[in-house]
Amino acid sequence: MKNLSGRSHNILNIRAIMDDAKCFGTVRELRWWPEGIRCTHCQSDKVVDHGHDETHPERQRYHCGNCNGYFDDLTGTIFQGHHRALSVWILCLYFMGLNLSNSQIARELELNISDVQERTGQLREGVVLRKPPAELHGEVEWDEVYVLAGHKGHPESVRKKTVKVEGTVSKVLADAV
Repeated sequence: MKNLSGRSHNILNIRAIMDDAKCFGTVRELRWWPEGIRCTHCQSDKVVDHGHDETHPERQRYHCGNCNGYFDDLTGTIFQGHHRALSVWILCLYFMGLNLSNSQIARELELNISDVQERTGQLREGVVLRKPPAELHGEVEWDEVYVLAGHKGHPESVRKKTVKVEGTVSKVLADAV
């Protein structure tokens, strides 16, 4: 929808209905439940609350009594180390799941497209790195296919190709895959 100045705007500012406190609560619930809070450095359960982050008061900080380390709700997650509100990146992930382009996400979240492009790349990389490897069970069937573009129906032309290497002629391997 366009306003009188010709600029498009959202009818509903989706960021306004997202609550950072609820986002952090959800991260805590998904991350720590049912085992409880564990130190991100030594995996100890001797952890106590250590106040809140200065920039994001919803972000809980923790102190480990075992290794004397400090960490917070986002340490070791794909959301750590960024100045934007957590709700922005939760929405960004949601929009990525809807297969929106980076420019559409930037427009919806009212962000610079280069910031969105950088962050969506980091989010994708983070998701891939944290995704557990696929385990195949039971009977698994597979097949192999070799496609050689440009020589369809003329395999002899591939075998006839040769290249000069230091004054000698050597055949190109047709099966170099």
